[in-house]
Amino acid sequence: MRRRTMLAAGLGLAVAGLAGAARAEDVIKIGEINSYSLLPAFTEPYRKGWQLAVEEVNAAGGINGKKLVVVSKDDSGKPADAQTAANELVSSENVAMLAGTFLSNIGLAVSDFANQKKVFFLAAEPLTDAITWAKGNKYTFRLRPSNYMQAAMLVEEAAKLPAKRWATIAPNYEYGQSAVAVFKKLLSEKRPDIQWVDEQWPPQGKIDAGPVVQAVAAANPEAILNVTFGADLVKLVREGNTRGLFKDRKVVSFLTGEPEYLDPLKEETPEGWIVTGYPWYSIKTPEHDAFLKAYQAKYNDYPRLGSIVGYQTIKSAAAILAKAGSTDADKLIAAAEGLSVPSPFGEITFRKIDHQSTLGAYVGKTALKDGKGIMVDTVYRKGSDYLPSDEEVGKLRPKD
Repeated sequence: MRRRTMLAAGLGLAVAGLAGAARAEDVIKIGEINSYSLLPAFTEPYRKGWQLAVEEVNAAGGINGKKLVVVSKDDSGKPADAQTAANELVSSENVAMLAGTFLSNIGLAVSDFANQKKVFFLAAEPLTDAITWAKGNKYTFRLRPSNYMQAAMLVEEAAKLPAKRWATIAPNYEYGQSAVAVFKKLLSEKRPDIQWVDEQWPPQGKIDAGPVVQAVAAANPEAILNVTFGADLVKLVREGNTRGLFKDRKVVSFLTGEPEYLDPLKEETPEGWIVTGYPWYSIKTPEHDAFLKAYQAKYNDYPRLGSIVGYQTIKSAAAILAKAGSTDADKLIAAAEGLSVPSPFGEITFRKIDHQSTLGAYVGKTALKDGKGIMVDTVYRKGSDYLPSDEEVGKLRPKD
């Protein structure tokens, strides 16, 4: 009897194991990494966006009949933690691909990991040009418009300004350094008469706005490029308003029109800044209307730019997995190169030459309405219109 009981128990465990294996085969996992604890203003809407996308993908039948599951980890804003998370997702969770990241230095760290381990990585947010060019690799693709693309959009407007003397304020890490470098290059090419009279490099997340504003004012520029965001932007604007830094000066600013950064400024919002952003309240297209309706129905809240990024990251990943019909990294790469997918901003394509998507951005000006910052005079700029030629990209990107 005891022997029969043990045999039965063993058979039961084997059957359970086979059932578990079958269930595992019916699931495709994406390993997602982001700075949730460090940057909640962006990453919480971003999480809501990708969760909505997962629901929609699975409601439509999943990935070729398999359920899509996202396993998410927090990198705490540290490149080493991000690489540890990536390793755990690949080795323990057996994910089909990696996705996400926010800060540019973290995106580069995960991209390097993906290249070494031969794992597909879809970078969601990091904007440094290096991720698809100087440090690009065959395993890494990027969704958001890069620093180059957003700089080119802003330079188009900045070059029309009469201002000749320019100062820059940017966080002193990969994103800020990359943004300033490409903006200066592109604007100087269009306007050789430009003088760069001052640069301020506060540490990310730790700006001492008083000395920064004082130094810029002492240089007496006619225009200012701002690359700070989040809490640093709030401090800079408050101090700049108090000291009159922005009075009678033109300001061009990366990202400031995104609700996650514009909303906290409230009645302190400076008017007339030329910015990239996301005026969700004034976009009237069928694609965006459908996204907005679904997002508001699920969360009873309005979307931020992070919501778009999270949503489109998973929608793009699902399209890549479905086309590949496999979780093999080389097949995912082949599927992604040249792939066109719908988005709330219209159709986008992941370019074969550098793995950059053609997702664009809205450009407009800041304004104050009912005690809240908004974007006005907005125009959507297609990403494909603001990229260098294939010949130039070939020089910028190493051969795989």
